[in-house]
Parts: sequence; structure tokens; C-alpha cells
Amino acid sequence: MDQKIDRMKELVDKLNEASRVYYQGKDEIMSNIEYDKLYDELQTLEEETGTVMNNSPTIHVGYETLSELPKEAHITPMLSLGKTKKVSQLQQWLGDHEGMLSLKLDGLSVILTYEGGQLVKALTRGNGEVGDLITNNARTFENIPSRISYKGRIVVRGEALIKYSDFDRMNREIMEVAEQYKNPRNLCSGSVRQLNNEITAKRHVNFFVYNLIQTDDETVYEKKEQQLLWLKKLGFDIVPYEKVRQETLTGAVDRFSQLVGKGDLPSDGLVLTFDDIAYSQSLGRTAKFPRDSIAFKWKDELAETTLQEIEWSASRTGLINPVAVFEPVELEGTTVSRASVHNVSIVRELKLGTGDHISVYKANMIIPQIYENQTKSDTCLPPEKCPVCQGKTRLITENESTVLYCENPECYAKKIKSFSHFVSRDAMNVDGLSESTLEKIINKNLLHSILDLYRLKDHRDVLVKMDGFGEKSFENLVSSIEQSKQVPLANALYALGIKGIGLSTAKLIAKQFPGPLQDFEKLSVEDLLSIDGIGQVLADSFVTFFASEEIKKQVADLDEILEIEMPEVDETAQLLQGQTFVITGSLQFYPNRNACKEEIERLGGKVAGSVSSKTTYLVNNDVASQSSKNRKAKELGIPIISEEELRSILSR
Repeated sequence: MDQKIDRMKELVDKLNEASRVYYQGKDEIMSNIEYDKLYDELQTLEEETGTVMNNSPTIHVGYETLSELPKEAHITPMLSLGKTKKVSQLQQWLGDHEGMLSLKLDGLSVILTYEGGQLVKALTRGNGEVGDLITNNARTFENIPSRISYKGRIVVRGEALIKYSDFDRMNREIMEVAEQYKNPRNLCSGSVRQLNNEITAKRHVNFFVYNLIQTDDETVYEKKEQQLLWLKKLGFDIVPYEKVRQETLTGAVDRFSQLVGKGDLPSDGLVLTFDDIAYSQSLGRTAKFPRDSIAFKWKDELAETTLQEIEWSASRTGLINPVAVFEPVELEGTTVSRASVHNVSIVRELKLGTGDHISVYKANMIIPQIYENQTKSDTCLPPEKCPVCQGKTRLITENESTVLYCENPECYAKKIKSFSHFVSRDAMNVDGLSESTLEKIINKNLLHSILDLYRLKDHRDVLVKMDGFGEKSFENLVSSIEQSKQVPLANALYALGIKGIGLSTAKLIAKQFPGPLQDFEKLSVEDLLSIDGIGQVLADSFVTFFASEEIKKQVADLDEILEIEMPEVDETAQLLQGQTFVITGSLQFYPNRNACKEEIERLGGKVAGSVSSKTTYLVNNDVASQSSKNRKAKELGIPIISEEELRSILSR
């Protein structure tokens, strides 16, 4: 018994840590299939022992996210679903009833509230009891209606997600593999909870409704299919589904399984629910699960193979990533021979070694991963020397995971990747310098620093004799380099390769602190944290980067060479500086709230989703309304102004 209790405690700690990282949108420390395996083991032990730990994931729903966003309690708890991997259990669960079988989309659960035909609130799942208010971000979702014909109150639940096509496109724009997004779910989680909704808008988040929670219209309450079709008529995209009975379930599951890996929507299974609303409501719920729905997890196709090696790949930041290389196997219709192991922690957890017998699968039928190591030789140790430059390596703990770095600042991989990043389209936009060309130039001992790029015109004799190069290529390259000297400040800042600072973040910083590159050395962490959308990690990374004496010299030289274009400053943009507006109710002059919001922001103001002590004005044409926002504004002594009064302020 003691051993079982000890194992339960161990499993609880592992699963809670994995869940915490999962819901924060960080790098995974455990695959979905491994989580399910350990979760099932924990459930079995709890049944055998009759003991359930207070912090067991089997009795707690989700994990509280770490966020600076405002929080709000859900009307009803957003519960997890019970799950199975057997169609026979689905059939038994459905019984003689008619059901709705739909894709279990792999994103972030969100609840939307519309009033008067307008979106007034968006709330994430959070810990199931309390979620993050993301109303401003939800207004940037690509496919939700900004206005609907139904004017009563309506509350819907659905999944915010990033399609595979958008995910792949965004990763193609990131040249450094180590810095690419790990999966659509993590990218979506981070995108939806941005403090700056401009960033959210660029991530192409979509939303698919799967449940109607509340409405004033009683006619849509009889069947769940009727609900979905009504929502579709209002302009919402609904989750793909099939009507099923016990005898048709197998065929429906097979049809959905054929879509996975071929469609554009990330999915990690199916959801079966009863179609009859009244019957569903009569079932109630347990402490963790609703009784009217059950999840079906794909039974992953496993293949056994032999691990040939762990390949360690260096990046421009110095991060060295492990990749498992194994004897090719067939999985889900394709040949697979490689799988990312993500970090040193997972290599150690799996106890990998050359020649080990491993089983592999495709997560969600798409991403190759190691399921199990049967032999666990544990002989694959992190290299003490960088595989590229042979410099010394160092283990570092980041975000609860152990990672490997090359300490050599002159690492060949760092050089190539750094140069490649510097000349990329979103940075300095220098044509004619692919990684292979850069490698050739570095081998000619012509590139040691960024400044050497601007001296390549002095090495005509050497360059025109390189393989694949000639007079024409040389002339084009020199021309492109000269043109790159005229560059917007944000692009030049992005080109420096500051860890975590993408182009959108660089634009935020450049807009707030326009000036020569050397001026960025003076910024403090506090200065950067004052910018919406920049948190502690990015601020620390930025300040640390500019503290380097080598970087200071490089930046000073670049200021001499480049003709940096400063962001355009609207002279009227200071009119509303420091003022925060909340907009509610229907509008008369503006076609929608986004148009009103854009006008306020153009003049330097901010628009928030909820009333707080920081609110300057609440905009509501119904000044006498007893709405919650009006009441809150009155409590705090915040002026409530009409749209006409707002327009008067804006026209000063």
C-alpha cells in the first residue's frame, strides 16, 4: 500500500507540472499520450487504494494561468470531459439516444457574450472556475461576427485555434528552426492572451462554436443540432459534426479519423454528446465531468524501431536542440525517421541511448514523437562540446526544462544563423545571401562581424570566383547591400537578433522610443515594461543584450553606416495620451466598436474591455442604463459620456 501511495504522489506532481506548463503555453515537458498514460495509472491507483490526494488532477479542473489580464468567474464551471479510446465504450455510453459526434479541436476554450448584437465579453477557460478577460483580443479573431442580427443576450462556448496553414506560414517566416513555434495549440494560447491585441490580430486566430450556453430565444433549446445551425445562421463557424446513433458510430469515427492530418483544423480527438437538450440537462455533472458529453481520444498508431542517434543541432542563439534519428518506419501513411525530443529534460526522462528499442507515434496523427523507450540504456548524454564549433557547452534550466547552450561567442553556427537573420526579409532585406552563400563567404574568411557585410564590395576578386557566383551576382549583391542601408528603425532593431524580440515587438519598442540604435542602451527594464505587450522576460532579454560591450560597439558602427527611418509621428496622436476608454452598448455614428476604437487609438488613447479605476470615460449612448458597467462607473466616479460627447472630445 505504501508503495502505491508513494507512486500516486509522484504521479500527481508530474501531471500537475505538465498541466501547468501546458496551460501557460510554454514548451511541452510531456507528450499528450504520456500524460494520458500516467493519468490512467493514477486513476487506477486511486480506485485500488480508495485514496485521492487533495491536489490530484483527477478531482481538479485545469490549471490557473499566469496572466496580467483581468479575471472573471464563469457563470457555470467549464469542466473537463471524461474520455475513452474505445468505440465500443462510446456506443455503450450513447445507448438508444441520438448523439452529436464532433471534432475535439485543439486550441483554447473561450466563451463569447453578445448583447444588442455586439460582442461585449470574451472569457478564457482558465482554471474552469475563473478565466481571463480577452474581449479586445477576441475582436481580432478572423472569423467571428462583429455584429449579429439577434439582439438579445447570447452566450456561446467554442475553441479558439490557429489553423495548420497559418501555423506553417508563420514558422516559415522564422528562419531559425530552434525559435519556431512548437505546435498550433501553444501558439494559440499565447496569442489569445496577449496584452496587445495588435499581436493577436497578426496571429490569424479562428473561433469555432460547439455549444450554446445561454440565450433569450427558447425556440433553439430543443436539440443541440438546432442550436448549432441557428448559430451558423447568425454568422458563426461551427465545429464539424455528424448526427449519430449507436449503430452508425463506428462509421462516423472512421470518417473523422480519415480527416485528421489532412484537414486544416488541429484536433486531438472527438466529442460525443446527446442531441436532446432536456435529457442532457437532466443528467447533471460530477465534480469534474459533465454527464452529457464524453471525449474520444485517437488510438495512436505505434511503430517499433531502433534509435540510431541523438542529433544535436546548434542555433544562432547558442541553443543546441536534440533530435532523435531512428530506423525509418511507416506511420499514418508516411515514412518517419526523425522526431524532435525538444530538450535535455525529455532525453533524460526517456533514458535514451543509441541502439535502444523505441516506439514512436504521430501526435494528433501529424507530429512524430517518441512514445516509449523499452530498453532505457540512458547512454545519450548532452555533448560537452558544441557539435559545430567544438566550444564548451553549458546546461541551463529554463521554464522548468533543462536545455543545452554553446558558450562560444564565435561559434560557426551562431555566425551563419546570425548573419542569415540579419539579412532576412523582415530585417535588413538583403537579396542574394542565402545560408549556403554566407557559408561560402565565411569560409573565405571575409565575414567576422555584421560590419564586414558592408565591406564585401571591396572583395570583388575573391567573390566572383566563388562556386555559383560571378560578376552579375556580385553586382546584384553589392546593390542590395547598399539599398539595405535605408531601413525602418523597427527592422534594424529586429535585425540585431535579440532573443525573443520579433518584428511586431520591435515595432512596439521603436514606436515608443524612436531614435538612434545607441539610444536603446539607455532603456531600463521599467521603461520596457511600460509598453503594452512586453513582459518581464522580454524586457530582461532586451536590457541584457544591450549591456554587452561588443553589442554597444556594433550598434555604434551601424548608426554610422545606416540611414535609419524613424516611425511617423502623428502630431495629433497626443490628444488622448494617458486616457483610457471603455465602450459599451450600441453605436449610432460609428459602424462598429472597432471603428470607434481605432479612432481613439489613433489619437493616442487606449480602449479597455472593462471598467476600472484606470478608466477615464465610459462611452454609452444609454447614459441612464443600469448595466453592470454603468453601475461600476458610477461607483468609481468615472464620467459616462454619449457617443456624441465622445465625438466632441475627439474633434478638439
